[in-house]
Amino acid sequence: MKSYQLVEFGGPLQGADLPTPQPSGDEVVIKVRAVGVCHSDLHIWEGEYDLGAGRRLLLKDRGIRLPLTMGHETAGEIVAVGPDVKDRKVGEVCLVYPWIGCGQCRVCRMGDENLCMKPRCIGVHCDGGYSDHLLVAHSKYLLPLDGLDPVAIAPFACSGLTTYSALKKLGPAIKEERVLVIGAGGLGLMCVAILKAMGGKGAVVVDIDASRRAAALKAGALAAVDGAAPDAAAQVAAALGGPCWCAIDLVGSPATASLGFDALAKGGKLIMVGLFGGAAPWPLPLIPMKAVTIEGSYTGNLTELKELLDLVRKGAVPAIPIGVRPMSAATETLEDLRLGRIVGRVVMTP
Repeated sequence: MKSYQLVEFGGPLQGADLPTPQPSGDEVVIKVRAVGVCHSDLHIWEGEYDLGAGRRLLLKDRGIRLPLTMGHETAGEIVAVGPDVKDRKVGEVCLVYPWIGCGQCRVCRMGDENLCMKPRCIGVHCDGGYSDHLLVAHSKYLLPLDGLDPVAIAPFACSGLTTYSALKKLGPAIKEERVLVIGAGGLGLMCVAILKAMGGKGAVVVDIDASRRAAALKAGALAAVDGAAPDAAAQVAAALGGPCWCAIDLVGSPATASLGFDALAKGGKLIMVGLFGGAAPWPLPLIPMKAVTIEGSYTGNLTELKELLDLVRKGAVPAIPIGVRPMSAATETLEDLRLGRIVGRVVMTP
């Protein structure tokens, strides 16, 4: 099989001809139809996260081994199944749930494998979808598409799931209050679309890029504010109609975290999702004085992905802009993502 592998952090991906995997036990092999290029791939490619104050989290120190085939937003056709697989069959086209844990620890037993301390995530800790074939550890991680387009659906394995899980953490307030969504990249546009599908009151989106703000408005945002404007906070308050009860930061920089926090009403809630990097900017006394909740949200669990696909099958989730590129353009696509040249999502095909 042809795979595009990361062999050196920050370096170009290299094509490799590897043996096509053969499944055993509960394993399944899919022929990749589509794989999304996610901002998390960019961090893996660079090999680090910025923790602020000059500190870096190096992925080589966190169990990420090279060479690695990235790609965790994968959809494809089942071409082989292990002898113990009873619930999936050859020929089915499925979305792959990538956030796989050890299966034994407390969070895994609770169904939150995405929070496992011994992860086996596809495209992160084991080879992923930047390839024409992919080995999946268990058939339960494959969700049939039932005729849905693999190219359109692949980003739901991370972009969609991540925003859906974050919106769920805000609870019923999303149906009563406008949600402040910071960041209008692939996650932000997906968030606007899924919020609408969940019956939310609507989103006020913040982004420093004019083309992304325009895309957010086209996707159905109630307003789009330039985060770099001197009066951005006032514009946000005006668009929300007052202090903010619900905010999601899909960027995760000191500037965006500060904007989200400052916008919160007393008792409001800020969900931190983005991994841009830096240190928290909040004045500590104001956290109890405002009685706010700041909660992290990392991807989502398998049950949530099933719930999200049910919404998609009903036609409730509007489509987001998707550009299609060949797998051979993986390095170029990562570079475009790093430089902010991509509006929406890029999905690669073999």
